[in-house]
Amino acid sequence: MKPALTQLGTDMTRLTGVRAIMKDIIETLRSGAGQDFINLSAGNPLILPEVEQLWRDCTADLLASAEYGDVVCRYGASQGYQPLIDAVVTDFNRRYGLSLTERNVLITPGSQSLYFYAANAFGGYSSSGTLKKIVLPLSPDYTGYGGVALNQDALFAYKPFLDIDAVAHRFKYRPDFSQLSIDEETGCVLFSRPCNPTGNVLTDEEVQKIADLAAPYDVPVIVDSAYAPPFPALNFTAMTPLFGENILHCMSLSKAGLPGERIGIAIGDEQLIQVLECFQTNMCIHSPRYGQAIAARAINSGALATIAANVIRPFYQKKINIIEATLDRVMPDVPWFLHRGEGAIFAWLWLKDLPMTDGDLYQALKKVGVIVVPGSSFFPGLREDWDHTRQCLRISLTGTDEELETAMTRLAGVVEQVYQRSVVAT
Repeated sequence: MKPALTQLGTDMTRLTGVRAIMKDIIETLRSGAGQDFINLSAGNPLILPEVEQLWRDCTADLLASAEYGDVVCRYGASQGYQPLIDAVVTDFNRRYGLSLTERNVLITPGSQSLYFYAANAFGGYSSSGTLKKIVLPLSPDYTGYGGVALNQDALFAYKPFLDIDAVAHRFKYRPDFSQLSIDEETGCVLFSRPCNPTGNVLTDEEVQKIADLAAPYDVPVIVDSAYAPPFPALNFTAMTPLFGENILHCMSLSKAGLPGERIGIAIGDEQLIQVLECFQTNMCIHSPRYGQAIAARAINSGALATIAANVIRPFYQKKINIIEATLDRVMPDVPWFLHRGEGAIFAWLWLKDLPMTDGDLYQALKKVGVIVVPGSSFFPGLREDWDHTRQCLRISLTGTDEELETAMTRLAGVVEQVYQRSVVAT
């Protein structure tokens, strides 16, 4: 059967960007013909024993409780499971000195759904026919933002300022405030902190400046905090979650060990929360309650924040240290720059003046048994042509220590050959 798709159906089913790459990776792994691949493409967190045990313990407690039947055998409120909402309110008020009430929290089936609600509630065509932009103030950013807007014309990203340390082979993206525009045509602002794919952490001052630029126009600033403290606390540099009237702080428990349960948490102004709750009611009624129930236990006990800080964060911080040390040792004398590892579970490599595209380099690396993700998929909403978008790679930190070191050594060998062939050709 070949049903006729609407324009929206066509847009939502088109195999582009990182979806096309992931399809190729799956097919490559299935037909590897005996080749052993080091797969550093995944965004799936590794299963850490302490984290798995936490969720086992919370599950056992739920199974033994009188509330089990009510949790799994009944519908709930669209806003979320009340004990989890109460746990978030209590924890954040104590931890950050806030004055949240239950009306400031919404539980969603993962944070991706939350960005879908927000992008289409605040971005797109208004009732008067004006196109409201969904502004990404710092590109590259999460590739999933490219699929959240029902109107693709609404998505608009800005090129960053590149803060380069040529001696150390490091760099950092920073918002270019001389270019960034937030005005009456802006529907919302959206960015991740720490950032997938780069590991970048916008400073507290940068986040506050963005919020201040948006405030006069009542523009919501949606901060994707899927890697932020207090859980999963995958920040390797100091950062403070910021809250304010126009800031929507959006969390996920996926990297805290619950990706299969799809638990997203939004914290913000009551009016913003009510809008998103209405979207959720129409989309799916409410988030799954089993995951919410065990999350409430993990937060109330303090165990989730403790494990995030003492287990999850140091585990991945060690991984980025291995990437950095290995590349510093083995990379050839070419213009390579690693983004400063400030958080998340990825490394981001920029190969300036790369003689081939990032897609071609991805294919070359597969031949030596290394799978990464081409960086060009992570610039959604960027309108202008920029060579930089075809010169980067995202490298997952989810390999073993030995795999990361081996993969970086193989990568360095391929990079050296690529640049040498370019010199010979000229």
